Amino acid sequence: MSLHPPFRADQVGSLIRPDALMAAREQHQQGKLSDDGLREIEDREIRRAVKMQEDAGFKIVTDGEFRRDNWNRDFLLKFANVELTESKIKVGAADGSGQTSVRSPTAMAVTGKISRPVPIFVDHFKFLKSITKETPKLTIPSPTILHFRGGRDAIDSKTYPDIDDFYADAARGYNAEIADLAAAGCTELQVDDVNFAYLCDTRVYEQVRAMGEDPDALTHRYAKLINAAIANHPASMRVGLHVCRGNSTSGSTEGSYEPVAETVFNEIDVDTFYLEYDSPRAGGFEPLRFLPKGKVVVLGLVSTKTPVLESKDDIKRRIDAAAKFVPLEQLALSTQCGFSSGAGSAQKKGVTEADEVAKLNLVVDVAREVWGA
Repeated sequence: MSLHPPFRADQVGSLIRPDALMAAREQHQQGKLSDDGLREIEDREIRRAVKMQEDAGFKIVTDGEFRRDNWNRDFLLKFANVELTESKIKVGAADGSGQTSVRSPTAMAVTGKISRPVPIFVDHFKFLKSITKETPKLTIPSPTILHFRGGRDAIDSKTYPDIDDFYADAARGYNAEIADLAAAGCTELQVDDVNFAYLCDTRVYEQVRAMGEDPDALTHRYAKLINAAIANHPASMRVGLHVCRGNSTSGSTEGSYEPVAETVFNEIDVDTFYLEYDSPRAGGFEPLRFLPKGKVVVLGLVSTKTPVLESKDDIKRRIDAAAKFVPLEQLALSTQCGFSSGAGSAQKKGVTEADEVAKLNLVVDVAREVWGA
């Protein structure tokens, strides 16, 4: 596989938490295991996860997000004056039995001036870099999550009578974290954003309008926020944006990328876009026509929501279909989402570590056969 970016075989970040890690985290929460004891087990399991990725042939690896309970809360709640609040957005989809499940995703409230008092994931990255011979990638949640699910009402109006000041402070906090990551040697950063996918769903679109927001204007506003949040990253650091639709079996959002594609591809200053295309809920590949030259779309064609292993021929056919709208050299392959964005979520889907390994090997094998060594 390619030793340098863009990497044709990739994965979105989170991996299945091993049973030993889950047990250790529970013991730690109960006060039966010290911080050092938990860290020792996390270190051991991260080493094992990195070796698994390397053995599969990946040239870009993550720590599986093994030090996190949740893909976004563990990061965002480290900012000063950020706390959980009730979401104004509800999402849901039919599951395999025809039932519809509805849930409210994580929402944040900003209760005062937002800032980043201490580094958040910098030490996580340093450990990952120290144990891999390949390129280490860190994943962080998008700053748009600080606003989207709670809207203007969740941002303290006394502190931020002008909402632009909130956006500026949020971006400032992200830049501080990214500067420290760059100093630690981070050259691959992935920003996970679910909110652009939400805005593709007509059901959520209308909820956003009911909150008093203009969904179309918000798409451009969020593009500016992400750009501001990564504005000072060095040229040596590639940044990717994962437009996430969720990895639960009942799904999350539905609808083609068409409503946001032109804005996302042409107004957000990242190098790579990770798009989930494992099911019909994402629509067709037509929105890829907006991708500018020099950018890469990583096609999430291998599902993390089911243990069923996709066929190589089917994946190749879908890559060929995507290549009708964007040159093959601007494409790559990955899993559609992380395997376990929250502790234990993969286990709920019946996806095992053996399934995970098979799917990761599949990504590498197909990428090698399509793009060569």
